[in-house]
Amino acid sequence: MEFIQPTIQFFLVIHELESPPITFLDFERRNHQVRISSSIIHTQRSFRGYQKISFALFHYGTMATIATAKAATRQEIVEKLKTLTTEEKQRQCKIVLEKLLNLPSFQNCKRVSTYLSIDNEIDTEPIVRHIFETGKECFVPRYSKAGMQMVKLSSMNDWETLPVTSWGIKQPRLKDERDDALETGGLDFIVVPGVGFTANGLRLGHGGGYYDKFMTKVKASQEVPPALVGLAFNEQVLEELPVTECDVQIDRVLYADSQ
Repeated sequence: MEFIQPTIQFFLVIHELESPPITFLDFERRNHQVRISSSIIHTQRSFRGYQKISFALFHYGTMATIATAKAATRQEIVEKLKTLTTEEKQRQCKIVLEKLLNLPSFQNCKRVSTYLSIDNEIDTEPIVRHIFETGKECFVPRYSKAGMQMVKLSSMNDWETLPVTSWGIKQPRLKDERDDALETGGLDFIVVPGVGFTANGLRLGHGGGYYDKFMTKVKASQEVPPALVGLAFNEQVLEELPVTECDVQIDRVLYADSQ
């Protein structure tokens, strides 16, 4: 068997086949995305000779190409966010907050996890405050080398006194003993961060894979999965994103211009 390692974006075209074609790549067009199931193209000798393969440019190709496309998309979105004034960010945050609070799934939930926002994200401080004001339980991310937990906050004072990591994110200390959401009853609702989204729930994260792994885990561990809702500025919502099968699609994305 002879192997050819592609180095460019491509799609597969097979010519002059004298035997039934062999599937080398599983391309699946869905919601303006392409999912790639293999990153190596090969030719296979048959009794009647080699299948001839040619390549042409395509939208996304190998996993390496997808990683490059993700990095470029993140940078594109970051540059867009830099153009927003403080007043415009506040305007959009207020609209998104109202949309979240009006969701029946949020109104009826009891156990909520939310990210703790940084400057280029929809502000979640009002969400944390609302959770406590309405008697819900609040869980927030705690990152470590082992992955991400959702651990419980006890009050707004607890939120206000959380230390800030080197990434500029509020986070409970690793040594603090706190309830783990998945060990104490699960979650009803997860407020999901992201660098980019599509309107139908495709998501581009920061690249660590923490939320994708956590959402996969929580779906597998709960009989009733939580609602997965992303919050975004208009500038973070694109028509399409480079994604793979590891990128979890969420239920809904709320942004100022969303319906």
